[in-house]
Amino acid sequence: MAAALFRLRRFVALVSSGLALAWLAASARLPPPQPPPVLTSATTDVADTDLGRLAAQDAPQGGAAGLSGFRLLPEAAFAFDARISLARHAQKSLDVQYYLISNDDVGLLFLKELREAAARGVRVRLLVDDLYTAGEDEVFSSLSAFPNIEVRLFNPLPSRAGSLAARLLFSLGDFGRINHRMHNKLLVADNSFAVSGGRNIANEYFMRSTAANFIDMDVLSSGPIVRRMSEGFDRYWNSEHAWPIERIAPRRVPVEEAQRRFDTLARAAVPDVPMRQRDILNKSPLGEQLTTGRIDRYWAPATLFVDDPDKITRKAEAAYGGSVTEGALGVIQAAKHEVKIGSPYFIPGARGMAMMKATIERGGRITVVTNSLGATDEPLAYAGYERYRADMLKIGVTIYEIAPTLTGRSGRFGDFGKSISRLHAKLAIVDDERFFVGSMNLDHRSAAVNTEMGLVIDSPRLVQDYDKLMNGERVNLGYRLRLAPGGRRVQWLEYDDAGGDIVHEDEPGEFLWLRFKNWLLLPIVGEELL
Repeated sequence: MAAALFRLRRFVALVSSGLALAWLAASARLPPPQPPPVLTSATTDVADTDLGRLAAQDAPQGGAAGLSGFRLLPEAAFAFDARISLARHAQKSLDVQYYLISNDDVGLLFLKELREAAARGVRVRLLVDDLYTAGEDEVFSSLSAFPNIEVRLFNPLPSRAGSLAARLLFSLGDFGRINHRMHNKLLVADNSFAVSGGRNIANEYFMRSTAANFIDMDVLSSGPIVRRMSEGFDRYWNSEHAWPIERIAPRRVPVEEAQRRFDTLARAAVPDVPMRQRDILNKSPLGEQLTTGRIDRYWAPATLFVDDPDKITRKAEAAYGGSVTEGALGVIQAAKHEVKIGSPYFIPGARGMAMMKATIERGGRITVVTNSLGATDEPLAYAGYERYRADMLKIGVTIYEIAPTLTGRSGRFGDFGKSISRLHAKLAIVDDERFFVGSMNLDHRSAAVNTEMGLVIDSPRLVQDYDKLMNGERVNLGYRLRLAPGGRRVQWLEYDDAGGDIVHEDEPGEFLWLRFKNWLLLPIVGEELL
């Protein structure tokens, strides 16, 4: 009897808790509609700024006047220096758009530079996707208390709970809002220079995490392409999906107190570690070049793809039309000889498989570099890719998987120490002539759910720089995959020190529990949510 009563009480408690949580989820609401905020646009009178003059310096003239300047930023320290240095040299405007800015050393150092730029009179517009701002409302609201700084959150969740799990739970009544995110990454300084690519603003993207760090890729841009980036930023900034932070997380203290709180938070950030004098591509830091007035860059034509901010309101097929993914796949499909793809979450789907098969049947070669199961931070996404892995090998795709520890041995992407190395770069090289880099993964989420941006740069010299990073055709950062005799099983080949291969018949590492969870969850989640 006692045991039965206990079970009954436990059942009632669980039901009651579930009902309470459901009520809380349903009760989370965004504020009622208000008049739209004041529309603003990118600063255009920048020719007389220091960055404006440097951007125009050595620019091609005559028939090549429409070319833009580009430099790859593969190393974390140099990529962070580029962002910080542009913020320090800006005189009129900083337009900043990110999927994620963490409340950690990198995030606080970055936000501190924005605050200091604003103190010099620079107009700062900061747009952040709201998914990962849980517990950080005070950071952003206190930052917006300074003059010349405005902060907006993209597609905010109804709940302002302090943890991500609680926010998601209490926002379940509006799941569509949870699922659709702004994945763009962009910083524009004085409408003259821009940094875009794959990196968010957090420790793990800049080699500051002790657990795991990302291999990533950004590009520095100058010239006409930056104006188009600014136009894209304006569309997001003035979108109905961009909410002033004061509307959804109003300050509860006087302005002066909010400013003091931000300064207290920012002082806690540990300064960055020193950089080498030159990066792996033998280029000095951008901060040094801005000071000396000599900027390393290649001049080339380029195409910018930016998703419409209203993409988050559309169904899958409509969202794909005109998307960054559609544009990128169009460039890849036009390949005559070879395509090299880097994507941390590679789930090609039927559309991607058809594209690769058609390219190979025309005599082209396709190489894919993605994460191994041991390296990925999204095991479910890996399970989605695993569905296509053997079929890709069968049609002739060359596949490499980044290993969690092998990458650090090369030293080409920085000092990983004892941390795990993970791929996060999103790029493609077409015919050794065209270079795509952006925020877009080759998966359904980037194609039809999130917003993205990407650049296609027609520069063989930029491709040559990338090939230097990858050590030519021999990708020694992990495993090369092949089909075992009989064509049913996959083998993983690891280069040994003598130049031969170590053959792994099973996926390297111990992943029994992880694979069981993937097997259990993947049918429930579905590929469209990965």
